[in-house]
Amino acid sequence: MPRKRNAENRGLPARWAHKHGAYFYLPLPGLRHFWEGKSWFLLGHTLPEAFKTWAERAGAPERITTIDALLDRYSLQVIPTKAPKTQTGNRRAVRNLRPVFGRLALGDIQPQHIYQYVDKRHAPTQAHREIEVLSHAFTKAVEWGFIKAHPFKGEVRLKGEPPRARYVEDWEVIEALSLVSRRKHGSVLAIQAYIRLKLLTGIARSDLLRLRIGEHVQEDGIHVTRHKTAKKTGGMRTIYEYNLVPERRTAVEQAIRARPVDISPHLFCNRLGKGYINEATGEAHGFDSMWQRFMDRVLKETAVKERFTEHDLRAKVASDAESLEQARKLLAHVDGKVTNRVYRRKPERV
Repeated sequence: MPRKRNAENRGLPARWAHKHGAYFYLPLPGLRHFWEGKSWFLLGHTLPEAFKTWAERAGAPERITTIDALLDRYSLQVIPTKAPKTQTGNRRAVRNLRPVFGRLALGDIQPQHIYQYVDKRHAPTQAHREIEVLSHAFTKAVEWGFIKAHPFKGEVRLKGEPPRARYVEDWEVIEALSLVSRRKHGSVLAIQAYIRLKLLTGIARSDLLRLRIGEHVQEDGIHVTRHKTAKKTGGMRTIYEYNLVPERRTAVEQAIRARPVDISPHLFCNRLGKGYINEATGEAHGFDSMWQRFMDRVLKETAVKERFTEHDLRAKVASDAESLEQARKLLAHVDGKVTNRVYRRKPERV
């Protein structure tokens, strides 16, 4: 039986180790000449850097017989092609899948194993995300020629998660925008400008926080190539014009005035003038913290009693649109099905 791995190395590919803030590969003694004669070869200080180095030097393993080995190849070849935030979630899923399924042969997994996994996991939403990763890994296994057919695709029907139904009323928006700022610049004014711009455009959080003056914020309007679907749409842009909705220009001007520094190219920035999106992970912890503090004050100092998210505001834009097609265009969705299922939350009056 193989030796149990240390906690910091669980979820990593075979013969990988995390030590002193970096990732290393430990080649077999007879193969060290391929790795500059080293017994500990430095792959990188971050996981994306380590996977990139591994792919360049070693390529993918040739023989895949176990789910553990399949997850290794999936981690090396497929996950790095995804968006940074998706990569983070996929690697977390792989780390949780390995202890349960890792030692099984590719042909041993059965549909009932999937149901048992979800049933035993006390976090159903996360369990569904993990099974999605495992299912995609088996789809790639078919593509790579390791198995003839997917062992559980079409055989497993997991109960879907109901979409969020929170609809933000107009009066709640007015209350949030009426919150008095204690400073001439900073978080409250920045969030209020963000809310105005969100409601006037419907632009997704990741794209709104990436807006740069001159590049995206131009004289005629706001030019956005949706970051999440850029590959699917071939880089198609959406231009939110000022002449159609003049209030958009006013909201942009308010966002510029609310910035803590004037020299930053970012429409929304921190005190150092940097944007909130961490491009390595796709996360925006600074903005998320600022939003939470803002909502804490809204609940404490206004008539709003139920917290809402910035994503709920995007749903409000879709819900208040005159038609599903207008909502789809505002949200820059490729398909109106997602717009209708997830974002159209306001009851239709007939």
